[in-house]
Amino acid sequence: MSGFTLSAPGRYNDAHRTNRSRHPMSGLLSSALMTTTALTCISFISLASMTSPAAAQSAAPGAAIQLAPIIILAEQTLASEKLAAERLNALPGGTSLINVDSLGKSPDLTLGNALKNAPGVVVQDFFGTNDQPRLQIRGSGLQQSPVERGVLVLKDGLPLNRADGSYIIGLADPSQAKFIEVYRGYTANRLGTFILGGSLNFVSPTGSEADNTASLSVQGGSFGNFSTLAQGGTRFEAFDIYGQLGHTRSDGYRKHNTSERTNFNANLGLKLSDTIATRFFVGYTDLEFDIPGPLSQAALEQDPTQIYTGPTVTPSGGGPIITNPGPDVARDKPYRKTQQWRIGSRTSAQFAHNLFELGLSYTYTDDAFNAPIANSLKETDGGDLSASLRYAYSPNSEALLPFLELTASAAYGASDRLYFQNIAGEKGAKFGDNDLSATTLSLHGAVNFALSEQLTVTPAVGFTYANRENKEQYGATTRPVFGFNPLTGAPTYAVALPQDTSYDRSYTGWSPSLGLTYALAPEQMLFAAISRSFEPPTHDDLLATINGSPFFTAGSPSSGTPREAFATPDLDAQTATTVEAGSRGRVEKIHWDATIYHSWIEDELLSLRDSSGASLASVNADKTTHFGIELGLSAQITPALKTQVTYTYQDFRFDNDATHGDNRLAGAPDHIIHAALRYCVTPELHVETELNWYPGSTPVDNANTAFADSWATLDLGADYIINDNLSLFGRATNIFDKTYASSVLVTDTAQSGQSTYLPGQGRAFYLGLKTQF
Repeated sequence: MSGFTLSAPGRYNDAHRTNRSRHPMSGLLSSALMTTTALTCISFISLASMTSPAAAQSAAPGAAIQLAPIIILAEQTLASEKLAAERLNALPGGTSLINVDSLGKSPDLTLGNALKNAPGVVVQDFFGTNDQPRLQIRGSGLQQSPVERGVLVLKDGLPLNRADGSYIIGLADPSQAKFIEVYRGYTANRLGTFILGGSLNFVSPTGSEADNTASLSVQGGSFGNFSTLAQGGTRFEAFDIYGQLGHTRSDGYRKHNTSERTNFNANLGLKLSDTIATRFFVGYTDLEFDIPGPLSQAALEQDPTQIYTGPTVTPSGGGPIITNPGPDVARDKPYRKTQQWRIGSRTSAQFAHNLFELGLSYTYTDDAFNAPIANSLKETDGGDLSASLRYAYSPNSEALLPFLELTASAAYGASDRLYFQNIAGEKGAKFGDNDLSATTLSLHGAVNFALSEQLTVTPAVGFTYANRENKEQYGATTRPVFGFNPLTGAPTYAVALPQDTSYDRSYTGWSPSLGLTYALAPEQMLFAAISRSFEPPTHDDLLATINGSPFFTAGSPSSGTPREAFATPDLDAQTATTVEAGSRGRVEKIHWDATIYHSWIEDELLSLRDSSGASLASVNADKTTHFGIELGLSAQITPALKTQVTYTYQDFRFDNDATHGDNRLAGAPDHIIHAALRYCVTPELHVETELNWYPGSTPVDNANTAFADSWATLDLGADYIINDNLSLFGRATNIFDKTYASSVLVTDTAQSGQSTYLPGQGRAFYLGLKTQF
């Protein structure tokens, strides 16, 4: 065991921020709280005549705000969580509910560990800990990491995504969730999104559930890992309150691999009357991490802890020959540092069989991303305001789903984006300046019509309007380019061509769907659905730096000829038709969840890179197909022994593409297996073993010339309840110290020896304590 102390913060450039005299949403941070509070007060007045009890901050159909005392069930499952699970299970499509407490008592719970038992949800670690893993569901946004899209990420039913659909996955902290709702594919339509992947909702604990309790967890382990989480709450007759404060820190498995996250979240529930309830949310996250970058296959096998130090350059009469393309991490010191503030509220009320809910939220994000390729620093800061109004009509109080569901949601965001040269880890001259704004509006309506006691049909339709506007603010006629001479390493200066990167693009689309459920028994069902998805591009798709390299910032000249530094591709929205069918349920102590789907996609948004990893900007593929199988199985073998297996199969391909034929899409592993066996030695002592297995291959490039090898790791864990107030837990991961690539940096066509593999973490040990009082 190594590292039980909190080390000094990682090295970051103190000058990476710029004081901005102009900002598209200046002053909105201070006014947003007043705006949200005022709109919530308006909702109190407008809903004052309604009448209703409700259910937690689940996003499931018919869910609202719960303030009544919570009953603890035999398996320590909250009544609100049980109801959310039942509603998710009633939907005609792929859904899951993850109980975070069942995942172990570690306060440093990574996203991959939290979602490992959710079939169809794929999380591939990039640099370890809580940085920026690649998250994708059914391949949506597969090639976008580290700037994600393709999944709607919610916290307590309110969006963490920006108004253009992009999100920073490291801002989602599963360790501060009570449970996680997973909506795969079109089942997320009722939440106000119509994207291919679906949605994740991280549901926080509340004071209604806390009952005057508090807890403190502390954990330390290998690679300088340290984490702590303090949380607690209480309830009174008319209101409850809950707060959480967490901190994680790691030196990392590799060189230049420090990461740190501090976050605070709190919620306050108010019972305004017997029929009206509201809950306020506030949160803050400070996330920063170094980016050790990818390695070549040979470097990965030689020493997975090393960092890349740039391409190999060989002098030649016809010009230098560059091999082993990749970044110079030691020289350029790439990192990401993000701060986000969040406020919001959800208010619900019921009049007879009519349930209304108003959700409001505002996030302010300040993000600095010093990329390892093209040597540029991108700073983005701005705010996003969202509002949603949901209505449910439930004449049958016994039905899990309302008869009628209506949702209207709107999001508006504006941000200032600046681009700077990265000169050996120091901020250089500015070469880009843009004002970005995004508006996304969506409408959704669905009817859950019971044709018989067993058969329910769910026709639905959705509509999306999106606008993405960029106003060029740079002004100068040329853009500075900086680099290093490949042979001598001497500083080299050039200029990029002048260009106006402004654009104003709008997208509209309809998303009809039809779902069927058939109840075989009270806890057994079959389902089938056909749906249409619609996904507009984000600003990261529409505006990208290009013509960079491991030696030069964006816009580097070719043979002395200036080139452009930015691309603004005129992209279409991504659309898809998906058919799916499956079954879920339980027989005695066996529970299953099985879904098979096939998507025919037009204009799939792909983010491409060249052989060095430099951006080629996003493109619309012509036609692609996504086929998948999502399986989950758990069984209580004996009173003391439980097993759980999750299997995901992905076959994502181009469809008769002019360049790539029927090749597999890069970045998607084909087989993913997670298996766990948990044994109760005594009522106080539990031990567990877990297998993480990628038995197939993962294409590195869309040309399918390089693949990441299959791999498997084995973990061991145990937790021991010392007394009613104190417990001890430990974990050993990758106990055989397997060297493997946990993910890959996607390229269009890879070169031999290219740096594109991201090493998985080696053997590690962790030990922690949790006290509750």
